[in-house]
Amino acid sequence: MWTVIYIAPTARISETIRKRLAEEGFLVQVRPISLSKQQYEILVPSGELEEVQEVLNSILHS
Repeated sequence: MWTVIYIAPTARISETIRKRLAEEGFLVQVRPISLSKQQYEILVPSGELEEVQEVLNSILHS
């Protein structure tokens, strides 16, 4: 099952996060929330949630 770990405000930010998480070896999906808001959900398998959150924190704070 896939779990939303972050909502990115732009396509560029969502792609940067997707790329960095994939480089760390995680499966990642990105999907638009709605066309009007231009926000994107970052999803990962629920079994990897804790590990992904640690990496995501380092990505967001770098």
